[in-house]
Amino acid sequence: MNTPSVPADPSSPNPLPLLLTQGDVCGIGPEIIMAAAGRGELAGVVVLGDVDVLRRAAGCLRSTDDGPRQPIAVLDDLSDLAEVPPGALAVLPMRTPIAGLADLPWGRIDARAGQAAAACIREAVAQVMAGRAAGIVTAPIHKEALFAAGEPYPGHTEMLADLGGHDGRPADVRMMLANDELKTVLVTVHCALREAIERVTTQAVLSTLRIAHRTAAQWGQPAPRIGVAGLNPHAGEGGLFGREEIDIIAPAIAAAQAEGIAASGPHAPDTVFMRARRGEFDIVLAMYHDQGLIPVKYLGVEQGVNVTLGLPFVRTSPDHGTAFDLAGTGRADPASLIAAVHMARRLLAGS
Repeated sequence: MNTPSVPADPSSPNPLPLLLTQGDVCGIGPEIIMAAAGRGELAGVVVLGDVDVLRRAAGCLRSTDDGPRQPIAVLDDLSDLAEVPPGALAVLPMRTPIAGLADLPWGRIDARAGQAAAACIREAVAQVMAGRAAGIVTAPIHKEALFAAGEPYPGHTEMLADLGGHDGRPADVRMMLANDELKTVLVTVHCALREAIERVTTQAVLSTLRIAHRTAAQWGQPAPRIGVAGLNPHAGEGGLFGREEIDIIAPAIAAAQAEGIAASGPHAPDTVFMRARRGEFDIVLAMYHDQGLIPVKYLGVEQGVNVTLGLPFVRTSPDHGTAFDLAGTGRADPASLIAAVHMARRLLAGS
């Protein structure tokens, strides 16, 4: 590249770039990336993906009022980021191109889209683990497309845990969904509800408390107050509605407290989130996916951010999926993606 040299991100203390994967090309990922770039939110960010896909997404946005007009700067290597001109979106193309990605129909499950999404995630992890990038933001993927591509993972969280593991073992990770009002960390993630109940063990709850406590310092809460939700209605009502709170969850809380973790509960799940919004807790520990995510998403997906805790690198993502019904319309809101970028920068700054 022969363009004027500018800093990757003058406001960032970390000179390494933040990586952003393009997500499922049949969904809204490429559109919200281009919309965020058009709002000047992706300075110092390198998109891993297909250039033609991103150009197609830009074409969708040009029919709307906030359509981006900035050019795309194609990089040969991450070190080229310093040469990207102001206002251009930096893109590092996929190592092995997949033919026809930009011709796939919007809003459809396609194995090639899943293959491309997985390839971008793998490349992002390889770059950050090699010390060439600061962290990762991932645009939404479609789990069925990932499965159609032959990937053995039910979602981002499990794939990143495997790729970010050590000595052949996956990293012990947890999902956190956060916005300005609520932070929720999950003990179990992508599995059937019946299986989730079986996965709620004393060790799983204790490990989640440790991970949440340890990671909170990255966003400025070195001693977070963690409210632990019960599994059953009314937190079991003293054993009348189930003994999981007595036999499994309470011992984990006691063990965490003995380690200096400010955990309390188990609290009734139908009120613990309200109490956290009012300031009683900094984090709510939820037992299963929908118990924890419905309250955060109800407050508005536009500001929600998904953070994977326990990885050896920072990873965030928007609080929504591929939104196939909006794909190709240019109307998808990039606010959650922008919030994910801001959160990643905040975590990297250690504040």
